[in-house]
Amino acid sequence: MLRIEMLSTGDEVLHGQIVDTNAAWLADYLFTQGLPMSSRETVGDDLEALIAVLLERSHVADVLIVNGGLGPTSDDLSALAAARACGVELIEHPQWIARMEAFFAERGRVMSATNRKQAHIPANAEMLDNPVGTACGFAFKLNKCQMFFTPGVPSEFKVMVEQQIVPRLRASYPQTAPPLCLRMTTFGRSESDLAMELDPLPLPEGVVLGYRSSAPIIELKLTGPASQRSAMEDVWQQVRQVAGESLIYEGTEGLPTLIAGQLNQRGLTLALSEQFTGGLINLQLQSVQAPLAGGELLPLSCVETLPELAARAQSLAALCGAPLVLAVSAMKGENLSIALHTPNGTFGQTVRYQASRHGLIIRQETSAMLGLEMLRRWLAGGKVCGQHGWLTVIEML
Repeated sequence: MLRIEMLSTGDEVLHGQIVDTNAAWLADYLFTQGLPMSSRETVGDDLEALIAVLLERSHVADVLIVNGGLGPTSDDLSALAAARACGVELIEHPQWIARMEAFFAERGRVMSATNRKQAHIPANAEMLDNPVGTACGFAFKLNKCQMFFTPGVPSEFKVMVEQQIVPRLRASYPQTAPPLCLRMTTFGRSESDLAMELDPLPLPEGVVLGYRSSAPIIELKLTGPASQRSAMEDVWQQVRQVAGESLIYEGTEGLPTLIAGQLNQRGLTLALSEQFTGGLINLQLQSVQAPLAGGELLPLSCVETLPELAARAQSLAALCGAPLVLAVSAMKGENLSIALHTPNGTFGQTVRYQASRHGLIIRQETSAMLGLEMLRRWLAGGKVCGQHGWLTVIEML
């Protein structure tokens, strides 16, 4: 089995001062290409540690993608560590210096002398092009392992992976094929509750059922070889039945995208009134070009009952000329109300959060999801208010 690994470099990554978004992106991208990552590791800006890990992985991994450490400063050590691990010298490439000088000239700047360092790669390495930045990548084979070195800037890293690395892997390993991955997102049931019913399901050979808990949602994934599509779709139908009303969408587009598409398709506009969610619903829907007719963001000091919130949603509909209004109240103790005004009536519910179970951000995200889920249910022609696991419904309209 092909073993692909990633090595992230840099003290800021190792010590958690920045989030390693490159690692998450690469893992997902390689998976969709049928080249799943086997493992990943992080090492700081330490020359001896870098050399040691390169030598170690060269005897284990078939492919190692090294990310970071190709900049112009003294703590960018990846090229030097690679040369030391191979026992070769660093060689300056005049053609890359010319590329960098042109890069800076196009922007009305003069290249700093420190940037010459980015044209130094191991003598045994093949240069990898970087069309959007100044750090060239490079590749070589050390012991059993094909190693690729990439810059840490996400835009540069992604282009290099897509244009330079994956095509080379495809040429070397043509037998790999993207797996089939069926995904659904649920809201309102716990991971353990779903697992109790789903884990006993018999799965086809080579197929795995996975869970991803990211409050307030649970994502279910069925992954396997494309040759098992028919059998996987049979299992997936059973997964749908278990998920029941908690299933809010399938695929990866997200609930805001789903709702925006439905609103646009039906020629409906939506107005928003937010308190506890602080504009989060507006942000989520604006980012996917949902047809918003207006709205308001009220202070948390404005506390209303559920009937009062419903009346305000109705007033906002008349003011904005919007057929749909979604209103979220302030939090009163552990209670929160949400009202949805529609052309065929106003619906609402007050829910109670479990005391001290979740922090502010999780509660805001859950409340936004609850409001959007009410809207999704109405658009689908179903019951607007459902059950929500650890949220207790204490009043409904």
